[in-house]
Amino acid sequence: MFGLGTTEIVVISIVVVVLFGAKRIPELAKSVGLSVNAFKSGLKHREKDDAGHEEPPKTGGDHKA
Repeated sequence: MFGLGTTEIVVISIVVVVLFGAKRIPELAKSVGLSVNAFKSGLKHREKDDAGHEEPPKTGGDHKA
């Protein structure tokens, strides 16, 4: 995956835990997942608009803005 070995992955994981703390990592992962889903949804919506369809994008989840 990107040419990273086991040692590099372990060092990166330790740095992430030290910087953000073990309790915040699941929150960060959830935020990243929602962002990726919203980005993909936006791309699909854009492709549909280019084809002539008009539908509002669906966001992944029931979060409140």
